[in-house]
Amino acid sequence: MLASNYPILDIFWTMLEFFAFFIWIYLLFVVFIDIFRSHDLKGWAKALWVIGIIIFPLLGVLVYLIARGGKMHERAAQAAQAQKQAFDAYVQETAGESSADQLAKLADLKEKGVLTDDEFAAQKAKILG
Repeated sequence: MLASNYPILDIFWTMLEFFAFFIWIYLLFVVFIDIFRSHDLKGWAKALWVIGIIIFPLLGVLVYLIARGGKMHERAAQAAQAQKQAFDAYVQETAGESSADQLAKLADLKEKGVLTDDEFAAQKAKILG
């Protein structure tokens, strides 16, 4: 009974509207994120873009994409690169030096005569223990 009152073309049209709505919401989020991520815009310029997009959503987003959309991917790539560098620095800081590196430095110090055999053995046991 529902099929006779709701033809197949209407189902496709409803699906198209549904997906267009979610694409629109995603586009709004991306534009707002880009506005606030952008370091070349000052506070008042950011405020004007936000107000323009809130008052005239479709026109504001389209104008923003035309005016500043060409460099959106560059700002996103820079943010991703900065995030990757911060993560790598954190991992390096957390991981510290490996035991093999420490033992190699100890062996080098022993060869140079800085450490005696007893000092070397004590430090080696400390690293391995």
